[in-house]
Amino acid sequence: MKERFFLYDDTEDTKTRFVSFVGENQRFDLAIVQTTRHYGKHLVLDMQGNRFAIIGPDDLEEEGYLEFAFQLNEEDAEELRSFLTELI
Repeated sequence: MKERFFLYDDTEDTKTRFVSFVGENQRFDLAIVQTTRHYGKHLVLDMQGNRFAIIGPDDLEEEGYLEFAFQLNEEDAEELRSFLTELI
């Protein structure tokens, strides 16, 4: 058997916040992971939609980013953006 080649294999302590809230059209169940790995950005996992994105303040300002990453319509993305802006 060929030896496995790792690009990296690190262990890091993280801070994870689990939060659930209801918007106008849908429920959001999120895990938000803080780590030093992604240049201060947060790993946001949508546990209902099985999607995730690495998000920082610059990503929240980028038009269409949340809509694409989480497959949301504009209204739902704005609710998520509003919540994440308070946090990130």
